[in-house]
Amino acid sequence: MSLTPQLVLYEEDHKQIVAVAEQLVRDASAKAVFLVDRNGQLVAEAGELKGIDTTSLSSLVAGNIAASNGLAKLIGEEEFPTHFHQGERDNVHITLVAQRIILVVVFDERSSLGLVRLRVKKSGQRLGQIFEKLFKKAEADLDGDGSPFAEITDEDIDNLFSD
Repeated sequence: MSLTPQLVLYEEDHKQIVAVAEQLVRDASAKAVFLVDRNGQLVAEAGELKGIDTTSLSSLVAGNIAASNGLAKLIGEEEFPTHFHQGERDNVHITLVAQRIILVVVFDERSSLGLVRLRVKKSGQRLGQIFEKLFKKAEADLDGDGSPFAEITDEDIDNLFSD
């Protein structure tokens, strides 16, 4: 079993990701864009859906992807990387980026599924590049024990808590 490194986002990385998400909101005429990791943690958000419970949204989206992948395997597919849910007022387009990040676009009648798919393809490529770079950095840190705690010794900890 290979160890999946924890994704660490620095401010500059987060700003790049949010900028792509904000551009996608504008280009796709979407209500909101969310980026969630497969563990259900919100990575970034953009758009007008203020006050939404992003913790629940993130968990449910990650669960949706996990369940759909289980279904895919049952019928002989590797995965279903793209999902679409149509509601009365709002629609949700979900796709995987860089195998580990879930891109969620919420849109209404101001947009169309075709436009969202077109814009997601372009934005997904850009986000994929950003996240692949981050994953490679995280793997290098994991291989080289690049944890921010790697240089802390037991003696350092003892000294911190002693009088």
